[in-house]
Amino acid sequence: MARIVTIERHILEQQKQFPKATGAFTQVLYDMALSAKIIARETTRAGLVGILGETDDQNVYGEQQQKLDIFADQTIFKMNDHTGRLCAMASEEHEDMIEIPAHFDSGKYVLLYDPLDGSSNIDVNVSVGTIFAIHRKISSGERGTLADLLQPGRSLAAAGYVTYGSSTMMVYTTGQGVHGFTLDPSVGEFLLSHENIRVPATAKYYSANQGNEKYWTPGMRRYAKWLQGIEGEGRKPLGHRYIGSLVADFHRNLLRGGVFFYPGDLHEAGKPYGKMRLMFEAQAMAFLAEQAGAYASDGIGDILDIQPYSLHQRVPLIVGNRDLVEKAEEYIRKYDQEWVEAYRPFREGVREQA
Repeated sequence: MARIVTIERHILEQQKQFPKATGAFTQVLYDMALSAKIIARETTRAGLVGILGETDDQNVYGEQQQKLDIFADQTIFKMNDHTGRLCAMASEEHEDMIEIPAHFDSGKYVLLYDPLDGSSNIDVNVSVGTIFAIHRKISSGERGTLADLLQPGRSLAAAGYVTYGSSTMMVYTTGQGVHGFTLDPSVGEFLLSHENIRVPATAKYYSANQGNEKYWTPGMRRYAKWLQGIEGEGRKPLGHRYIGSLVADFHRNLLRGGVFFYPGDLHEAGKPYGKMRLMFEAQAMAFLAEQAGAYASDGIGDILDIQPYSLHQRVPLIVGNRDLVEKAEEYIRKYDQEWVEAYRPFREGVREQA
């Protein structure tokens, strides 16, 4: 009989490799796994419990909040606000930093999360997910500050995601490989199902919203043709797969090989930086990609090297097999200098995003 490894056991075994790691850090990861179980319980029976559909509220991006967005957001917050392991949190659904209530102890880590990525897909029974990232506290005071949250991806202690689909799966890294766990509902445990995930050397798919192609820069339009085998002699085309949930698209490409891209463009004056959230989406996925032998770029350079200046900072995102991402960077350097010059000040924090 094969060895059965629960996520709790795996986290504790990984902790032994890091003498400086604390029980608090490993418990934050397990708290995220427990949050995922609760969220999965609701997503899998959403049509039965009156939790489908929109609310009357909008999030900080002007997007209509889904009922499940709010449920997932509150679940993660309530799981972590009182433990004494975190000094601050930040969520895609909140404009400002989420402080730990004063009557609870403050810890040595911060948590950033997108509680329900792709939540509009819930109403049509399409996969959605949760994304999270953990940084170590760097400020000297007792409580967390914005500086603790606004750290580059290179400083991440851990990152991961949960995909709620035909099965619920949690994938995470602490900088020592990427590991996947599938929820067995019969025992209520995440069990190790994908150990030390590495992106396949040969890619199968590309993922992009080609409904926006007319707004893409010349380089990215040519890059899409290259992926399709139209540009470049003798190239075998990649299959096109796009779900519209970053977690689902990233997860498929991680296991099968491929590239996801949501590029910046010049469609809207003064906003060349694209749609993806650096702190709640791109950083975590970039860390996971690197640990799996892949690469994430904003078209200019590594996502992990960007110094954030805002919780809700947006960036273009190209992530997947390294050769495919580097090819996109090559096309951008060759054909998209106008876009590069417009975007670079936002990347470097010289200009603030609207």
